[in-house]
Amino acid sequence: MKGSWISLVAAVVVAMVAGIAGFLVYQSMRPASSAPGPSRPGDFFPTVENGNAPPAPAPEGMVWIPGGEFSMGARDPLEMTDAVGMQATTDSRPVHRVAVDGFWMDATEVTNEQFAGFVDATGYVTVAERALRPEDFPTLAPEDLVPGSVVFSPPGHAVPLTDHFQWWAFVDGADWRHPLGPQSSIEGKERFPVLHVAYEDAEAYAKWAGKRLPTEAEWEFAARGGLSGKLFPWGDDFMPDARWMANIHQGQFPHHDSAADAHAGIAPVAQFPPNGYGLHDVGGNAWEWVSDWYRPDYYDQLAFSGTVAYNPTGPAESFDPVEPGVPKRVHRGGSFLCTDQYCSRYMVGTRGKGEITTGTNHLGLRCVKSVEPAPAS
Repeated sequence: MKGSWISLVAAVVVAMVAGIAGFLVYQSMRPASSAPGPSRPGDFFPTVENGNAPPAPAPEGMVWIPGGEFSMGARDPLEMTDAVGMQATTDSRPVHRVAVDGFWMDATEVTNEQFAGFVDATGYVTVAERALRPEDFPTLAPEDLVPGSVVFSPPGHAVPLTDHFQWWAFVDGADWRHPLGPQSSIEGKERFPVLHVAYEDAEAYAKWAGKRLPTEAEWEFAARGGLSGKLFPWGDDFMPDARWMANIHQGQFPHHDSAADAHAGIAPVAQFPPNGYGLHDVGGNAWEWVSDWYRPDYYDQLAFSGTVAYNPTGPAESFDPVEPGVPKRVHRGGSFLCTDQYCSRYMVGTRGKGEITTGTNHLGLRCVKSVEPAPAS
């Protein structure tokens, strides 16, 4: 019984790799006419940063993101020489103009050390550490209602890349303290990203820290680092000067990670150069929750309006034609599992998605902090 449920959970978590059926459904949802407006959807125009200086000294561990107007979205894969991992990214097009206010953002993903401070101070118990509720899973036997989470479990040999059940498994006892299962530990990994956080876990941490989760628009503006239309947070060259710029999967996916970038699996934060705004790991290492509900047609809606979208916060509700009725939030940034053989979502304009109660061992968070308004004179 539990095996079938495990597969369903894994399917939800890695829905960012949904296949051709979802693509066809999505295509039927797209508006037939071109969006009106001052610029043709699909074009990239220069980023225009706000001119305001940082309003105060930076909060600890955060960097200033000036905000401004930019072109949001991903290139059409037909324009690219290597489009293997981009075939399902219709949800990140058309490119459209967005403007965001300035804000502070964590320079790195939230670490195990930081999350442990939150748990120690509050006694918080993550979703993965809680027993499953019988009312949520009425078909499961009582002995199967145990805490756990979804873990990347690479097979020992090559497998077809059409079935992601081959490399994901629900592991009893997996959680943020035990990222690979009950026998694993985060001892000595204080500077690694915290993993296995469901959306409510991420929100709870952010609130405790006096911060919040970024909107998808804020996240992409920040990740682009002032650049416009580039494939990666650092530019168009995947390996400038033959240097790895992000923790991703090398070798043969999913069964062999050669660690050519010096990291097999998750890496400590800030092991690679920052982008133009001082942000580390906005491509690869761990996916990051953002606050927007997921809809594959949301960018169409914004582009069709013909205006610049100011501080957009996402659609009013979630809808994924691949799994109707399953509420999902957007993931951004890709992870250590991304590869051009399968899922190249380390590309800065691309999107992921995840069921809100599910964490994995390649999903974490990064927080932002709004600028406090100046007191009235």
